[in-house]
Amino acid sequence: MFGAIAFGALFLVVGLILAGVSVSLLAHAERAPGTVVALEWRDDDIGVSHKKRAHDGPVAYPVVEFTAEDGTPRTFRSSTGSNPPSYEKGDRVEVLYRADSPEDARINGFASLWLLPLVFGGIGLVIAGVGTVVAFVMRGRS
Repeated sequence: MFGAIAFGALFLVVGLILAGVSVSLLAHAERAPGTVVALEWRDDDIGVSHKKRAHDGPVAYPVVEFTAEDGTPRTFRSSTGSNPPSYEKGDRVEVLYRADSPEDARINGFASLWLLPLVFGGIGLVIAGVGTVVAFVMRGRS
């Protein structure tokens, strides 16, 4: 039970750190217009089980081109993919990047900024919450 609380707290801390990174990027990033120039389709094997389900399939990662403030054209593949694709070739997007590391650019969108913090934070809250409830119930019985 205390292991679950610690495990959940760890996930929650990771979620908070990832949220802090997104908040920092939003506060300090340069912004540039970008264009989705391609979709990179990849088979993502997530998790321990590699069993394929009927709805499993390749995931589309948008490849975005933008021009940094220094005039250098840049291209990056988003770290967030989906199926069906969230973007289509030719879509205009806003790109966030730090002037000192424009190669670490991100699309200014919900999934690329908030998906991982929400997943880690949510899992952490659930696991820590269940562990806490179980600890209180066990404590009340003794």
